[in-house]
Formats: sequence, C-alpha cells, structure tokens
Amino acid sequence: MQTFETHAPETNPAVIGEPVERKAHGMRSAARRAVGLGSMLVAGSMLVWTSASAAPAPDSFAPLVKKVTPAVVNISSEHAVSAQEQMQGMPDLPFDIPEGSPFEKFFKQFRDRMPHGGPQGPQGEVHALGSGFVIDPSGYIVTNNHVIDDATNIEVTFDDDKTYPATLVGTDDKTDLALLKIDAPKDLPYVEWGNSDDIQIGDWVLAVGNPFGLGNTVTAGILSARSRDIHAGPYDDFLQIDAAVNRGNSGGPTFATDGKVIGINTAIISPSGGSVGIGFAVPSNLAKDVIAQLKENGHVERGWLGVKIQGVSPEIAEAMGLDEPHGALVAEVVSGSPAEKAGLEQGDVIVGYNGTEIDSVRDLPRLVAATPAGKDADLRIRRGSEVETVSVNIAKMEPEQVAEASGMSGGAQSSPAAAFGAQLAPITPDLRQQFQVPDDVEGVAVVGVEPGSPAAEHGLRVGDVIRQIDREKVSDPSQVETIAEKAKQENHNSLLLLVNRSGDDLFLGMKIGKA
Repeated sequence: MQTFETHAPETNPAVIGEPVERKAHGMRSAARRAVGLGSMLVAGSMLVWTSASAAPAPDSFAPLVKKVTPAVVNISSEHAVSAQEQMQGMPDLPFDIPEGSPFEKFFKQFRDRMPHGGPQGPQGEVHALGSGFVIDPSGYIVTNNHVIDDATNIEVTFDDDKTYPATLVGTDDKTDLALLKIDAPKDLPYVEWGNSDDIQIGDWVLAVGNPFGLGNTVTAGILSARSRDIHAGPYDDFLQIDAAVNRGNSGGPTFATDGKVIGINTAIISPSGGSVGIGFAVPSNLAKDVIAQLKENGHVERGWLGVKIQGVSPEIAEAMGLDEPHGALVAEVVSGSPAEKAGLEQGDVIVGYNGTEIDSVRDLPRLVAATPAGKDADLRIRRGSEVETVSVNIAKMEPEQVAEASGMSGGAQSSPAAAFGAQLAPITPDLRQQFQVPDDVEGVAVVGVEPGSPAAEHGLRVGDVIRQIDREKVSDPSQVETIAEKAKQENHNSLLLLVNRSGDDLFLGMKIGKA
C-alpha cells in the first residue's frame, strides 16, 4: 500500500504532539508529512472504528457478528503506478530475517498480501485492498474514496468468497467517501445506518474489516472521543475508537451493539504503522447524507456562504471583549458572495447558524455545506458589542470553492514595536515585491520578529502586513507604537491585529504587558 499524508498545523488540539502520517490504501500519491499526532494511516488501509449503545457489554459478541458480517466486504482494486511509486509503497518486513531461511519466503508472501504490497503487473499496476459494506440489497456498497481512487479495476468479495466486479457510482474526496455498485443474481445482505449522535463516549463498538488482506476480521472496543479534527479534510468530525484497526480496514463499518453502522473506518494514529488503539471513523450522520447524494446524483452538492473564517483564541476573545472564545471569526468576505450581499463584515463573529450554536470554527463549514443552495439561513453574529441576526441566501459551492475555514490559527528603515517584539516598516515598492504584498493591501510590514516575544508566541511572521490594530487602520510603524502604548495605559492586556498573510486576511490576538 502507498502512503499519503495530510498536513496539519504544528499545534493540533485533536492530536498529541507526534508526527501525523496518513496512510491511504487505495491510492498512489507520495506521502506528505503531517504534524500533531502519531502516525496516521488512512482508512483504505487501516482504521476501523467502534460504536456502541449504552447497553452493557454482552457475554459474547457472536450473535452481533453473525448478524452483520455477511454485509461486510473486501475490496480489491488495481491502480496504474510508476515503478518508483510502487517501490515507495512496498512495506518492509517486520524484522530482519536471515537470507535463505524458510521464514523468508513466508514473510515475503505475507508482505505481498498487504495493501499496495502486491507484485507489479505487466502494465505497471499495483493491487490495493480495503473494506466496505452493503447498504442496499440491490448492491450499493460504501467504502473510502482513498481505497478506490483512480482505480482501473474494482472487485468486491463477500465472506462466502463470492466475488463481483464493481462499478464506481460516485466519490467525495472532502469526506473520503465513495459508493460502489455490483450486480448480483439475488438480493444481498445489508446493514442499516445508525444514529452516530446517540452513541456516547464509553459505549461498546464493533469494527469489521479486511486488515492486511486477511479477510473479514472483527475487533471490539469503545467510543473513545467525538468530534476529532485530524486535518484530513474541511469537514473533519471524526469519532475516535480504540478497537484494533490496521491497513486494509479502510472503508469498513463500525457498529453499535444494535447492529447498525455508526461510522466508516478511515484513519488511525500509529508511530509504527500498526494499531495502537487510536482510530478514526466518519460519523454515520455525516456519511449517510453524502452517500444519499452520491446514489442520486453521482456527486455531492454543498452550500456556500463566501467567507474565510478562523477560530477565536482566548487572546482574540479578550481583545474583542467577548466573554469566552467561541464562534467563527470572519477574516475575509468574498466579493460577490452571499455573505457580502447579506452585509457580513470582516471582524464579525458568527455565533449561531439556523438556531445551532457555533462553538468551534469547524461547526460552521459543516452546517453551511449541508444547506441546500437557494435556501435562506439565519446567522447570529456578534459585531462590536452588539448581537444581531442576518439572513443569508446560501449559494451552491463550486469545485474551486473549498471549505470556508481558512485554516488560519491562529527595504525601508524599520522601527521596533517594543510592545510585542516585532520590527516594522512602511510598505515600499521593494518590500511589496519582496513579500509579494497585493497592490490593494496597505498597512505596516513585519520585517523582523524577536524570538520569544509576544509577536513570535502569537504567530506574527516576517512578511505579514499589519492592516489594523483594534479596528484602527495603520500605515506607519509609529502608529502601531502609539496604539499599543495607549492600550497599555488603559490596562488593556490584548490587542486585535488584522494581518494580511500571502494575500489572505486573518486576525491575531496579541498579549501585551501592562504599563
């Protein structure tokens, strides 16, 4: 199997501080390193998740296993790759084996059965293995997009060893989901969607899949956490489970104890590549709407608001006079968008959407995406000290319009901004060219950041352009000093900076010392 990685910010609240590696099982790209978790392997090749109801653990899971496993399938796909790509995807043997040993052949055969470990075909093809499950007796099968992405041939094998060729109905790379269809002579065993909102942390769950190409394998565990953001896509809202999942489990189901699917295995965290009890699954309540659209249209349509947003840090909340850090801060309003037409402004904090509270910045993109194009939505916003409701007519998201979350966290003679430890300079033509500052962006350029200073701690970078401080426009370094000193005299501990970085606006909350 080949390794694919997703980039994550260096500080990832959903992960623990080790490099995150996302391994995809049906894909062919080179891997990208991610930071924040351990090693994160993508579902097609790993990940199973677990789900459970509030019922106590049964004496045996055997009745549940007998009920659900006939609907769980193994998925084999062929992918055209270069020789170099194939060698990058070949897994190593688990330990050194003496050349000529009888164990050498055995372990090499085992390696060849692993996802992306198969021999290269005459046309430079590699075989990938994953998992899936039947959701309709007529032959519709759910799996991960990365299991079958760019596949030249797909086959589905049931627990009774019956194999069928599969056609691709549709995919959605933003949620890593795909829908397949097979033609069988009779109705197939299938499983039903459960309600992933009902399962509680600590509930038992059962994961079924095809680890290492071994065939249907069952593991049990509990729901460990909810709403995990692993930076795999714009709508991350993963369930975390501790049921053992490995390469090849991608696309397989996680069941609650009532036998209904509450998640789709997608990724794991693993420093070694094997299960360490931290797996992630796409919640059923997110997946079933996506799958329904794929079944009906072959693609997914999402709503579009037209804002770039960021989270509200404690420093930003303090600088803006908010009681607590919550909501989605509007860093930029896209020209001609529904947001602009409705009157949203840069600096607004969206705290509610159609009656649902926006606690985290990740809440808003999912809610907007789920809103049909052409439908009105009521946004509750905080503007200055006032809270008001704005009605917005949601538009259709086009392919080039990715998620609305911006992903932001957070030579002339220069002048030091002693209040927070940055070297500032007016924007000259040379600096504008050096830092690639857009022509319509005015402000003060950051030409140096002192290590260990508030500027460094809160994310200010060389090349940033400070456009506003506490909503006051600045065009000269002396203005920055004046505003900062005034804030210190008035015992304001934080400043709100509007910064342009590589053409995108974002807000930074900056702690300053008292006078």
